[in-house]
Amino acid sequence: MDLLNTLVDKGLRRELPTREEALAVLATSDDELLDVVAAAGKVRRQWFGRRVKLNYLVNLKSGLCPEDCSYCSQRLGSKAEILKYTWLKPEEASQAAAAGVAGGAKRVCLVASGRGPTDRDVERVGKTIEAIKEQNEGIEVCACLGLLSDGQAEKLREAGADAYNHNLNTSEATYGQITKTHTYADRVDTVEKAHAAGLSACSGLIAGMGETDEDLVNVVFSLRELDADSVPVNFLIPFEGTPLAKEWNLTPQRCLRILAMARFVCPDVEVRLAGGREVHLRSLQPLALNIVNSIFLGDYLTSEGQAGQADLDMIADAGFEVEGAGTTTLPAHRSDAAAAAGGGCGSGGGASLCGSGAGSTSAADAAGCGSACGGCSGHAHAEAAPVAAQPAQAEPGALRSDLVAVRRRGAGTDIAPNA
Repeated sequence: MDLLNTLVDKGLRRELPTREEALAVLATSDDELLDVVAAAGKVRRQWFGRRVKLNYLVNLKSGLCPEDCSYCSQRLGSKAEILKYTWLKPEEASQAAAAGVAGGAKRVCLVASGRGPTDRDVERVGKTIEAIKEQNEGIEVCACLGLLSDGQAEKLREAGADAYNHNLNTSEATYGQITKTHTYADRVDTVEKAHAAGLSACSGLIAGMGETDEDLVNVVFSLRELDADSVPVNFLIPFEGTPLAKEWNLTPQRCLRILAMARFVCPDVEVRLAGGREVHLRSLQPLALNIVNSIFLGDYLTSEGQAGQADLDMIADAGFEVEGAGTTTLPAHRSDAAAAAGGGCGSGGGASLCGSGAGSTSAADAAGCGSACGGCSGHAHAEAAPVAAQPAQAEPGALRSDLVAVRRRGAGTDIAPNA
């Protein structure tokens, strides 16, 4: 296809495609899908080889959020049966992070529910960052605490944070349909605050909320304009008890096209396969590794993912390798620019600790995490997870609402992750 040849050439030159070209990727047919994946794979391999970065989440505070984000099981008025708990102690968070590091994670993502942190909260998270870095040499730490006030990003940076996550989620035109307690501009402001403080910007989207192709293209173009180093692509998990519980709009093929579009628009950026991958990509997850260069390991925030060891096996079986210690994630032109600006490591570039993960890549009990602010955060009750009944075989292209399982293990419970 002339379109794909053009997009590959532009991606190898880091040239921005047109919006029409990005829309055309989303409009390709299922017959063309493997061609789309192969084209995106050429761009991915140019900048990231066959490496896959592993990220691990520690949920510091769960539930009782005053915001009304329609996708989130912690939202104001949510009836989702999630576990609610206040701040984990620094030593508890460090212990939880160690499970992810043992599974090969290079980055620990610290998430807390709520509109945004108080200055006292920032101080508390700073102590947690110090505890994690003291116990896990070389690990990257990304904070996701909501909307930031003036000076808070600088305090997180001083405490050792490398990155800050705050997703745009959807386009500016449709944001008001998803959330009314804050604005799209509020989110952009927080990403800009993080950047200005020298933190690597991590910001992504949620697909499957009823948006149009134009919305998807617009939000990805906005993320490129913000110069995010990491772009998590989440696929909506429609939790019962939330306003979007009935929104089942995705197929595995559409998910792959969305990922490919993101890769073409952001060729040299860490594109992360985030929340909802098991639910929506299912058996096509390994194909997605040809497009993305980063995933969350194991479970998600309020839903169970596949076991951490299954993730590691999937990466190896698909012919990829876990990004190891001493490897800088971002290509040199991005990491060098971050270093020159005195910024955070982003996805492994710039600061002295950047790009060096720790731990074995073969821990069978590797704990999992999910999309910070992408598939919403929190954990459910602490009792052992029941064995799920085998679902009936789905018709081709059928939606699989039976795959959503509320998370019942990990931080905040007495049950180990991926138990």
